[in-house]
Amino acid sequence: MTNIKYVIQNKIDPSVHTISPDASIHEAISLMTNKDIGALIVTQEQRVIGILSERDCARKMLKHQFLTEDTQVRELMTAEVITIQLEHTVKDSLKLMTDHHLRHLPVLEQEQLVGMVAVGDLVKAIIEDQHDLIQQLENYIENFGDLADATIKDQQNLIQQLQSYDRQ
Repeated sequence: MTNIKYVIQNKIDPSVHTISPDASIHEAISLMTNKDIGALIVTQEQRVIGILSERDCARKMLKHQFLTEDTQVRELMTAEVITIQLEHTVKDSLKLMTDHHLRHLPVLEQEQLVGMVAVGDLVKAIIEDQHDLIQQLENYIENFGDLADATIKDQQNLIQQLQSYDRQ
């Protein structure tokens, strides 16, 4: 099974977008909109201290109707961040996302942020794995068919030799 390192290396845009906890929610939403991304990693002194997703913004804005443009990211971010390592498998990461109802997972290597994966990234990796498996099975079947044809041909030759031996 493919690991997260492979997924990160093969992303079209592997960059990770971060934001300060002191930034305004307006800045965060603008950044997510401009970069066409669904979540930002909240960092302070190069440490991951939270994550802010579009979903967080929508839900918390509806819940707290008093939010203004000056509301800080720290007020809406999820502080208990679930992270994964480069060695995690796609399957384990997807299970973690499903179990915790997450759409994005920050990826760490020795406590340093090195990437982020979304559900779509993991689904794409699974589809690629399935495609590779199908190709391998098709090749196996094709080679098995060639082997079967060769075996049948050998048996037919043997039968002909035995028949000609019988006639002698």
